[in-house]
Amino acid sequence: MGLVAVLVAAAASWVLGAVWYMTLSKPWMKAAGIKMGADGKPQGNGSPLPFVLSAVCMILVAGMMRHIFAMAGIATLSAGLVSGLGIGAFFIAPWVMINNAYAMRPFQLTLIDGGYAIAGCGVMGTILTAI
Repeated sequence: MGLVAVLVAAAASWVLGAVWYMTLSKPWMKAAGIKMGADGKPQGNGSPLPFVLSAVCMILVAGMMRHIFAMAGIATLSAGLVSGLGIGAFFIAPWVMINNAYAMRPFQLTLIDGGYAIAGCGVMGTILTAI
C-alpha cells in the first residue's frame, strides 16, 4: 500500500505542477529567461527529458515524505497537509531561493517555483495520509 500511496501522491503533485506552470507560463518564462519564438512558444528542441526527470523527482520526494511521516507518526489528513506544506515552505522553497539568489534570477521566479514546491508538497502530504 505504501508504494501505491507514493505513486499516487507523486502523480498528483506532478499534475498540479502541470496546471501551475501552464497557468503561470508567461511570467515563469520571462523570469526564467526562456527565449520565445515568434509564435510565443519556448525555443528549443521540446525534449521530454525535463518532464521525465520531474516525474522521477516527484517519486523521490513523495517516498521520502512517506518515510518521514511514518517515522514521525503523521497519520491524519490535517497533519499530512500541514506537514507537507511545512516541508515545501521550510525545506524546498528556501533552497530554491538560495539557488535563484546565487544565479541572480528575478525574485518572481522564486515565488513561482517556491509556491509550487509548497502547494505540491501539501498535496503529497494530504494524499500520503489519505491512502
